[in-house]
Amino acid sequence: MIKFILLIFVSTFAFASSGCAAETMPDLTLTWAGISSLLIFMIAYYFVATEDKYHLDKSKPALFAGTIIFILVAIYYALNGLDMELVHAQAQHQILEIAEIFFFLFVAMTYIETLIHMNVFEKLKYNLVSKGYNYRKLFWLTGLLAFFISPIADNLTTALILSTVLITIEREKTSFLVPGAINIVVAANAGGAWSPFGDITTLMAWTTGKGVFSDFLFLFPASAGGYVVTAYLLSRFVPQTKPVFDAKTEKAPILMQGAGGVIALGVFTIASAVLSHQLLHLPAMWGMMLGLAVLKLFQYRLKRKYNSKLNIFESMSKIENNTLLFFFGILAAVGGLYFVGWLALASVVYHPDALGATWSNIGVGFLSAIVDNVPVMSAILKANPDMGVDQWMLVTMTAGIGGSLISFGSAAGVGVMGKLSGIYTFGSHMKYSWTILVGYIVSVAIWYVQYQMLGLYIKH
Repeated sequence: MIKFILLIFVSTFAFASSGCAAETMPDLTLTWAGISSLLIFMIAYYFVATEDKYHLDKSKPALFAGTIIFILVAIYYALNGLDMELVHAQAQHQILEIAEIFFFLFVAMTYIETLIHMNVFEKLKYNLVSKGYNYRKLFWLTGLLAFFISPIADNLTTALILSTVLITIEREKTSFLVPGAINIVVAANAGGAWSPFGDITTLMAWTTGKGVFSDFLFLFPASAGGYVVTAYLLSRFVPQTKPVFDAKTEKAPILMQGAGGVIALGVFTIASAVLSHQLLHLPAMWGMMLGLAVLKLFQYRLKRKYNSKLNIFESMSKIENNTLLFFFGILAAVGGLYFVGWLALASVVYHPDALGATWSNIGVGFLSAIVDNVPVMSAILKANPDMGVDQWMLVTMTAGIGGSLISFGSAAGVGVMGKLSGIYTFGSHMKYSWTILVGYIVSVAIWYVQYQMLGLYIKH
């Protein structure tokens, strides 16, 4: 535990707010509120990391840390006669940041649960298994699907979709499920890295203007190269036997009326999220909420025309709320540490006389695996180091794919841990983490050749 806390302590010092932010907010780092906030964050993250050991849902310590830190800071401001408007403004700003991600994921999860209810994934599973594919072929199919769906549907949504397919194919054989789950997480994170809405970290970078839509597409070679290497290494551990399938007893699932329409609306929803942000300069979640509204209208049409039993509110009730609350808590906690002033040394780390941008951004990948890529990217964006688009793309990629190194290091990993509870765990993931490290190194090497040596990207 001591080693973990020390690591978090060093990590927290490594990412900081910009100098201009520090001038407008008092430095509370060495006050009782500042020290308490840092200790609470570290203890909370210890329990997040040891969820398997204590069986304490990760959302509980994260939510506690995120809420209590802001309350402690507000109490300190009140007791010392400081400007309470700063607290109010910072809390409002934090809520806005969280809401954009929260509602984006909320709508995506609602669509997933609706498609599950309409037997879409059972049908997909039947189509895969009935063709007689062995476990290794199924491993590659689910991974490749994850890699190419993630840029459209975001990495968490994709991981939830494909892990659902995975667990419907096989429920007991861990020699398939564990590498398969890791493969899906790595593929979803790698695929999400080259799309502005493919990962929460890329979504954050995109919405804060660190790159335009086309900038992220140039990360495809690095993302794909690293994933293929990891997938190949993982595939060697997957058996070549076939799942049990009896064509006489297993009948093809029947899709509910309107399933094709819901799939089409899902594509429309993602497109509206992109267009609303890119063209209309609205938050991406605005387009997602439009998609939710249209889905509910479509449900009304199905009920009137076919007397359908589809209920969107029932789909919402099945959402992985612990995942949403985990993100709320973590983002709030990082915002609180920023407000206190603990994130005050990032500019030093990124300075050429220190690590410099490239090595700092490569290190972000390893840090994001330990501290989750969402708070790490949030801290970097708040720090806002002076970097070109090539370095912003590097940190976007490393924060995304680096999160795959540990099971809870990314949104996709957290989501799959929830879906394959007791099967895909921190321990089972670490057994194969070396394969992900090899792929990470390959991705960074490809980025270096493309961006630094060949200059193949858009220079702003």
